[in-house]
Amino acid sequence: MKQLAILGSTGSIGTQALEVVDEHSDIFEVYALTANDNAELLIKQAIKYMPDTVVIANESKYPEVKEALEDLPIKVWAGAEAIAQIVMAEPVDTVLTAMVGFSGLRPTIEAIKAGKNIALANKETLVVAGELIIQLANKYNASIVPVDSEHSAIFQCLNGEYGNPIEKILLTASGGPFLTKSVEELRHVTKEQALKHPNWAMGAKVTIDSATMMNKGLEMIEAKWLFGVSPQQIEIVVHPQSIIHSMVQFADGSVMAQLGVPDMKLPIAYAFSHPRRLPGKTKRLNLFEIGEFTFLKPDADKFKNLALAFEAVQRGGNMPCILNAANEIAVAAFLKNRIGFLQMSDVIAKTMEIATFAPKPEYEDYVFSDSEARNIAEETIKKL
Repeated sequence: MKQLAILGSTGSIGTQALEVVDEHSDIFEVYALTANDNAELLIKQAIKYMPDTVVIANESKYPEVKEALEDLPIKVWAGAEAIAQIVMAEPVDTVLTAMVGFSGLRPTIEAIKAGKNIALANKETLVVAGELIIQLANKYNASIVPVDSEHSAIFQCLNGEYGNPIEKILLTASGGPFLTKSVEELRHVTKEQALKHPNWAMGAKVTIDSATMMNKGLEMIEAKWLFGVSPQQIEIVVHPQSIIHSMVQFADGSVMAQLGVPDMKLPIAYAFSHPRRLPGKTKRLNLFEIGEFTFLKPDADKFKNLALAFEAVQRGGNMPCILNAANEIAVAAFLKNRIGFLQMSDVIAKTMEIATFAPKPEYEDYVFSDSEARNIAEETIKKL
């Protein structure tokens, strides 16, 4: 039985990962579950899957979880430090990093140092500290298999292509719910509208990132590190049907693509079982139902977050870390109706302008940059 540590088990990716476990309970066993704040669901999951350990990051929820599970042989821990420690447990084979945002960085680092297989769903880890993560993965011989549908597609397209250089990555984007809206219309977008993605079922933060196309900017930075390419080798292609999950163009002009219905259980299962493909219950792709594929260029003037992501990765150093922190604060503010849809880009741009730039950051620099950028973003929001 392959032992899994699922970080962020109550979120969208985490809950779908547990559905994969349900389908293949003869192969996978849950060793650890962690959640940020959703104690009620974490308790239900713990009772169902009976892991060795559960961790609630919000320490104020610890008594609730501890009391609910006290009659069961389950260890209950709390806090960020506990999450960083549980990934190092000897029985753990694979760590699914499905935590949202900067909080996923340290547990991923500790899992890499422990030589665990990483099923990476926390794109911010590579956005914030890509160079450090890849160096550590090489040093400790840790396998990183991406869970994002786009990066999983690229990863699959590269199977059997060792030694064949990548000419270009074609990173597909759905375009989100506002693909055809004008800038003036975007000024009046509500959070309820932004949370209605046309194709994918995702958590609130990722769904907003998709609506602003920041998600694609973050994925571009992640792809740079995962696949060893420059930003100039990554082309964003808007594909509203979300059937072609991404493509790779090689030196001879050949293009490899991975297709499938938009269902996150596919890349999750592949990350857990790679290089083996497991039989799944997911709906099969019917090309006759789809009829045609559409491809469009992204409008970086309308979706400024995409342009800001390219600017951040070109500047390098800690700038992607600053971008990510400012975006997390801006999205949270939008979800609380504190700022408008287009103002998220203003907050990010201002933070990138003010925050301290570090050309060659170490881990401590990333921690400082994340904190400083969040403070700057908060102050910027207050002035809007």
